[in-house]
Amino acid sequence: MDENNKMNISRRGFLKTAAAIGAALTIQPAIDKVKAANVALNGGNTLSMKKGNIPYRTLGTGKAALEVSALGFGVMGMTYNRSQHPDKKQCIRLLHEAVERGVTLFDTAIIYGPLTNEDLAGEALAEFRGNVNVTTKFGHEVIGGKGTGHQDSRPATIRKYCEDSLRRLRLDTLPMFYQHRADPNVPAEEVAQTIADLMKEGKVQHWGMCEVSADTIRRAHAVCPLTAIQSEYHLMHRLVEGNRVLDTCRELGIGFVPYSPINRGFLGGDINEYTVFDPANDNRQTLPRFQPEAMRANMRIVNVLQQFGRTRGMTSAQVALGWLLQKAPWIVPIPGTTKLSHLEENLRVLDFDLASEEWRELETAVAAIPVVGDRYNAEQQKQVGR
Repeated sequence: MDENNKMNISRRGFLKTAAAIGAALTIQPAIDKVKAANVALNGGNTLSMKKGNIPYRTLGTGKAALEVSALGFGVMGMTYNRSQHPDKKQCIRLLHEAVERGVTLFDTAIIYGPLTNEDLAGEALAEFRGNVNVTTKFGHEVIGGKGTGHQDSRPATIRKYCEDSLRRLRLDTLPMFYQHRADPNVPAEEVAQTIADLMKEGKVQHWGMCEVSADTIRRAHAVCPLTAIQSEYHLMHRLVEGNRVLDTCRELGIGFVPYSPINRGFLGGDINEYTVFDPANDNRQTLPRFQPEAMRANMRIVNVLQQFGRTRGMTSAQVALGWLLQKAPWIVPIPGTTKLSHLEENLRVLDFDLASEEWRELETAVAAIPVVGDRYNAEQQKQVGR
């Protein structure tokens, strides 16, 4: 082993030891702080504290209820649509670090890869079966390991995808199975009934839908109670507040899982108009909002988050996540990352205690800046809001 490697390992060992000693000396104040932040971020509702002192939240109600960590983990970017990524061993190590810190909700999908993201999640998280919830999604048609660009939620296809996902995830039952995009040729009621049958067979525990309308949510929920709705939601995209989706979830007791809660990394301030995306593995280059001129204009929003966080000891990513967490106690964001430093940064948002007036101040400042560029191109936009 060369001297540089020895020094790096020695440094890591020192930092781990120092962190352990510091934690031992300050554990009770830290717990008190996290409990206080939990109340503040959850609208005054004190929630349970579990492994790693992470607060837990409940998605859904009644038999559809699923208790998970207040922040989940989006696995997608570890293999799909986020440019270069670490090798499999490093990804597995990071997923284990997330579990060690108390994260229990991990999100993947058949289309991510396709298939390779489920394979990774299955290999990394199988040993924690029963202690974590690995959720996945069906709906996008995949033939011969490739996405076709179409939706297929026919009952027979859902059943096949369920069996395939169980095998790749190394599970006997899926903690939650989302419909990734609505199929215009299959009624929501028929999809819901198929899931209800899979639940009776013990192959699915809970279910959800992604990027659907309030009316579709009601129709599906009436047949088989939904645990969660997953849609894009962050300070630069608040459509679910205006199209009655959030109100419908609140009324029906359905949880809400915002994906891309940091706007595909943009609100974290790490990418800008000069960022070069991998043309072979990054969908951001195709999105109007991630064209150079749009990013240049939208950087004003990032600056607002940075200014807001600077006086509160928060990064812009933490501000973005904290804003979502305080919106409702049944909202669970799923930020993804391939870096341990970002995982720890995301989880530290649970330490902060901000008043509702401060969050309103942030909203007002951001709302004054028009967002430039659509979030999806025309073809992808057709698939949402059905």
